[in-house]
Amino acid sequence: MTERPKIIMSELDADRLERLLDALPDSAFPGKIQLAAEIDRADVVDVRQVPPNVVTMNSKVRFKVESSAEEFALTLVYPKDVDESGGTISILAPVGSALLGLSEGDEIEWPKPGGGTLRVRIEEILYQPERSGDYHR
Repeated sequence: MTERPKIIMSELDADRLERLLDALPDSAFPGKIQLAAEIDRADVVDVRQVPPNVVTMNSKVRFKVESSAEEFALTLVYPKDVDESGGTISILAPVGSALLGLSEGDEIEWPKPGGGTLRVRIEEILYQPERSGDYHR
């Protein structure tokens, strides 16, 4: 795996995600260990100090999966907020975990279920709660 980009996470997101992971058994989803490691390596900041170009929970992100050149615009959500419309992606999905904390222009490789990796590039953050002043979503 190539060098991972720096990631930034709000205190609120880090706390909520740590509680979520603590509540799940180790076998709950394949990327649990990787997501916990991402939280541990993140630069955790106050919600008002999150740069406007960083993916946070509930951000709507346009990203590209390099291997397929497919582009998606999805909102990164907690599992309870996944909807049937297909416009959301759970933080527990491999690509969801890969997006969190990245900045526009960043790329990262992330393990996918069943083996192999996904290379994801953040193209644009269409909506970020912190940038909109919504600090308690």
